[in-house]
Amino acid sequence: MKRRDFLFSSLGLLTAGAGLGNPRALAQDQEVKPVAHASEAALLRKPNIVVILADDLGYAELGVHGCKDIPTPNIDSIAHNGVRFTNGYVSCPVCSPTRAGLITGRYQQRFGHEFNPGNEAQASPEFGLPASEATLAERLKPLGYATGMFGKWHLGYRPEMHPQKRGFDEFYGFLAGAHPYLTASQDGRNPLLRGSEPVSEVDYTTDMFAREAVAFIDRHRDRPFFVYIPFNAVHGPLEAVEKYLSRFSSIEDEKRQVFAAMLSALDDGVGLVLAKLRELGLEENTLVFFVSDNGGPTLKTSSGNNPLRGYKGQVLEGGIRVPFLVQWKGHIPAGKADDRPVISLDIPPTALAAAGTVPQDAHFDGIDLLPYLAGDAKGMPHEGLFWRYGEQWAVRLSDWKLLKLAEGEPQLYNLAEDIGEETDLAAQNPDRVIELQAAFDEWNAKNISPRWNQGGRRRARRDRVQ
Repeated sequence: MKRRDFLFSSLGLLTAGAGLGNPRALAQDQEVKPVAHASEAALLRKPNIVVILADDLGYAELGVHGCKDIPTPNIDSIAHNGVRFTNGYVSCPVCSPTRAGLITGRYQQRFGHEFNPGNEAQASPEFGLPASEATLAERLKPLGYATGMFGKWHLGYRPEMHPQKRGFDEFYGFLAGAHPYLTASQDGRNPLLRGSEPVSEVDYTTDMFAREAVAFIDRHRDRPFFVYIPFNAVHGPLEAVEKYLSRFSSIEDEKRQVFAAMLSALDDGVGLVLAKLRELGLEENTLVFFVSDNGGPTLKTSSGNNPLRGYKGQVLEGGIRVPFLVQWKGHIPAGKADDRPVISLDIPPTALAAAGTVPQDAHFDGIDLLPYLAGDAKGMPHEGLFWRYGEQWAVRLSDWKLLKLAEGEPQLYNLAEDIGEETDLAAQNPDRVIELQAAFDEWNAKNISPRWNQGGRRRARRDRVQ
């Protein structure tokens, strides 16, 4: 379907002006109602938005990416029914900064959210998504959307950082960076919560997050909804229940067997959400994203990144290139693989364009992907993509990538010819190195220093970028 066909007739009914550019002005009171003059029919014409975020899922672990030992038919179906970006990236190789970028559509270095915080006891008082940055939920809520989040937050521990203070009507999950799958309370500082109340029992968190999301969709079937499902699967600890373990009795390596069970549970959870959309006849009115928050920590969990080099925590491709799938039946092509580089920062502007408006003063670093998804735009979505993670940094312009790890000199790769970053071409291409270094420096000049240190306030400051 062409771009003009999904710019909805409700567009003219939406509230315009500066308020949508900074929706915290509209959403300080979490009881903000839909715009008064927007008709119910107009609201119903807006698409639902579903963002599914896997945790530590490596590039190699989906069937559509070649995985042979762990079937992922439900996640794969998003690719079969939509577009798979083979050069899909996140803005950081670790969890919390990626989430800050994804939920705001802005490079998190713009507002100092560069590192994971450590646990609550270790975290800097500065840790958390600042009030100056609007979440996607805060932008969609004034447009009449019901907003729900089910899973891992990792964007602030303090009461004012709680998901329900950042635009979400409903929350079921936990605030920290990891949580056991089989118990409701890891410790007194990181309970599983419904809203702000601790949950006393859980069967398996992956199953419960999926069920809670499905129940939310069912309750809000008659109005547009935004559902954010940041599963903690397949992040450690490696824990699974017999229902899933029994599917992989043929896998001899115990670590791999448990990981396979965890990924299978994640796939089942995605399947429950997709099945509910089909049951309610909402597939053609729902834009679905599936991404991982970073590459797999292979040595810890077995989550693989082949054919990419590197792991979680590195700006090598294995740390930042991830599964990136988009489905919107009847609106974008089915079964298409797109090799143009995109990034998770693109999710908020794309979702808002689908909803009818992209605020002009939002200062997004992401872009609206709808023209590219629909086939109307033929060029590259981005002139360049950039990363900074302490002493590590990287820049990609077209097929060329310049990166610097914590030690050593910058390395240059042509990703079209060398996806595994095996052959450093820096010495043979000094002009290319200068070009990419200059592009990175120009981007980096617009960033600020990290607001807390890597791993929390008690770490040394050697990773701080001036």
